[in-house]
Order: sequence, then structure tokens, then C-alpha cells
Amino acid sequence: MQNKHQLNLDVLIARVLSPERIFILSFAGVILAGTLFLYFPISSTKGLSFVDALFTAASAVCVTGLAVIDVGQDLSFTGQVITIVLFQVGGLGIITFSAFLFGMMGRGISFKGREIVQSTLLHTPRRDFFVILKSVLIATFIIESVGVLILFLRFSQDFPFGTAFYYAVYSGISAFNNCGYSLFSDSMVRYQGDIVVNLTIMGLIVTGGIGFVVIHEVFYRLQGIEKKLSLHTKLVLITTGILIIGGAILFYFFERNHAIQDMPLQTQILVSLFQSITPRTAGFNTVDIGQLTNATLLMMIVLMFIGASPGSTGGGIKTTSATLLTLLIWSKWKGSEEVNIWNRTIPKDLITRTISIIFAAAFAVFLITSVLLLAEAENLQPLQSRHLFVEYLFETTSAFGTVGLSMGVTPKLNDLQKLAIILIMFAGRVGPLTLAFSLARRSTRKGITYAEETVMVG
Repeated sequence: MQNKHQLNLDVLIARVLSPERIFILSFAGVILAGTLFLYFPISSTKGLSFVDALFTAASAVCVTGLAVIDVGQDLSFTGQVITIVLFQVGGLGIITFSAFLFGMMGRGISFKGREIVQSTLLHTPRRDFFVILKSVLIATFIIESVGVLILFLRFSQDFPFGTAFYYAVYSGISAFNNCGYSLFSDSMVRYQGDIVVNLTIMGLIVTGGIGFVVIHEVFYRLQGIEKKLSLHTKLVLITTGILIIGGAILFYFFERNHAIQDMPLQTQILVSLFQSITPRTAGFNTVDIGQLTNATLLMMIVLMFIGASPGSTGGGIKTTSATLLTLLIWSKWKGSEEVNIWNRTIPKDLITRTISIIFAAAFAVFLITSVLLLAEAENLQPLQSRHLFVEYLFETTSAFGTVGLSMGVTPKLNDLQKLAIILIMFAGRVGPLTLAFSLARRSTRKGITYAEETVMVG
């Protein structure tokens, strides 16, 4: 009888703790722990409110980078180290670390744990799962170490040895995990013309944002271990290249007579390239975002909404989703029922999921932007508050894409608005559909099918 009750309890737990819910709870648990640590007086120089501690922890774990405080001034050394741990764990995922530690200790990884990690890092389940998991962590350590070393050599020219090393570690880990937290009050504006700092930060952001499976495949392809790249890797690399180059060109033309007009040509190119890369989920900036033209802000909103690539440290709807939607539109325009590329047909259920992700993301951004507008404390006249629409839309899209760029409104948000941004940051990191599935009630009953009838659309 006891075994029967135990079996029923195990079945109940298995139903309640689905892979999606475990994934969600792991991030929520780390955010809560980080909040408590940051709330302690030892973590800040002048004390944080609970909401500000929650916002900072959520922004770090969701590798967003939006800040209601000055991280370099308002957090103590202890608090800053806590944020490093939070965005490192948030970038790779607590389940990934747990699975790796269990594997190193010789303990088996549960089926759910394996399913979560594989769905997070890989586009197709593979037998050499632990090998890839190990290579992910090794690659992370190597890439971050190289970035930190280069930044340290550069920062050592401006700061004492210990300070330069600490700034390099913080900036390097933040950049690779696409967080955007910076110890400099002006982010990277002071280094807007520095080619070493710019190229290093941009390299770390792009590497962290293309996805670990892409890094793995490219590395093995260069070594000759794998003969060809997968369709996923090809789409990610090409889409990433188009977005970076296209974004840089548009930024240059939109701002050549405005934000960058008085800069040397090299600095103009660096700033354009940097601001094309950072909206793809990393919140560093080398110009004042609030001073950019409306055309540039619109372009950056689009880039932030697209975000990084699947299996990476970034958010957004992902580069592959944007590419598949474009391919779908192109196929429909040609009159084709299938989405084909490079002699491969994309499964229809994947196209359906892509459309669902994009719609859910757009609805989430619309909903949270509405909350920010309705929760605005100041009772301003419509013309006086018109700018808030652009600022809140930019802020919400930045939070959803886990970018961290802001037009300067983040510290001005009230508590209700901060909670709304925390929610959209969380949804952007774990995925709006994953969050919805985790909250949905599971049913084993098959749905009823009725007679079909068409409606007019389009």
C-alpha cells in the first residue's frame, strides 16, 4: 500500500513538475536568492529597497542589464560580485550547471534534466550530450578568459593593476553573457573611439549571442571533425551577419548628421557597428541612446525584438524565428505551400511554433507597454507625455529582448512599472511560450473535432 501511495505521489510530481516548469522555477529560484543577497546591507553602499534588489537580481539573471541603480556606485564590492555570479549562471542556465556537476561526480542526469538542457542548447537531441555540455562550459571559460585578458591589458593603461583586472573581469563576463551591466556610469561611452575595447566587447557579445551549438559546430568544422555545418548554424551565421552589417549601415546614415557628426571617421564606424551589435541583447552603449533620432530608435527596437540566436545567452524572438518568418512570406509570395531552403524543407509544425512565438512576443510587448503607460504617476497633458510612449515602448522591447538599452527612464520607474518590467524580462529570458506552457493546465484528454468552416482573413 505504501509503495502504491509513493507511486501515485511520484506520478503527481511528474505531472506538476514538467520540464517547462522546472526550467521556469530554476530561473525564479536564482532570482529570489539573488534578491535576498542583494537586499542585505553588505551588498550596497546606501541600501536597496526590496523592489530595487528584485529588479537588479532579475535583470542580472535574465542577462538584461537594465538598471534602476548605478551598479558601479550603489553596489558594494560584495554586491557587484553577486551580480557577476547571477549573470554568469543566468547566461548558461542553472540546469546546465547542475547537469554538468552531476556528470562530473559520476551521478546520472535525470531524463527531465537532460530534456531541459538539450532543448536549451541543441536544435537536435544528440548522443554525445555530456561531451557537448562539457565543451560549452570549457568554451565559455576560454572565450571569457581571452576577452578578460585583452580588456585587462587595455584597462591597465588607465587604472591601477587590481582595478584594471576587476573591471576587465566584470566587463568581459557581462559582455559574453550579453548582460550589459557595467561598472562605468556611462557604460562604454568613454571608450567609443577605442578600437581594442570596442572590438573585444563586440566579439564577446556576438560569440555569446550566436548560441553554443553554433560555436561547437564551427569549431569542429575548422578542425575537420565535422564535414558540414547544420542548417541551423548556417541560418544563424548568415542572419547574424546581415543584421550586424545592415544595422551598422542604417545607424551611420541615420546619425551621420546628428549623434556622430563631430566624430572622426574611425569613431563613427566603431560607434555604428557597436550600436548595431548591442541591441541584439547586450545593453552596452557608446552614445547617449536618448539623443538618437526616431529612425534609429525604430531600427533598434526591431533589432531588440529579434534578439540573439537560440541556445545562446540572449533573448528576443531569436534570429532563426525572424528568418523563418521571412522565408514563409517569400514562399507564400511565390505560391509555394512549403518553406524550402538549401534543399531542405522546414517542418510545418516548426513554422506554426515560430508564428506563435512571434505573436506571443508582440502581444507581451504591447501588454507591458500598456501597463507602463497606465501606471505613469504624473498626470501630464497628452502633448507633454507623448514622449513617454516611445520611451516605454523602447524600454519594454529592451526588457523583452534582454538587451538592457534604455532612453534613461529605468531609474524613474515607479514600483508597479518596475514589477511589469521584471515580468517581461523574465518572459524574454525563458521565452513567452515556455512561460505560457508552464502555467497552462495539462490535460490528457483529446480535443473534440467539429466540422470545418472557413472565415475570411487578410
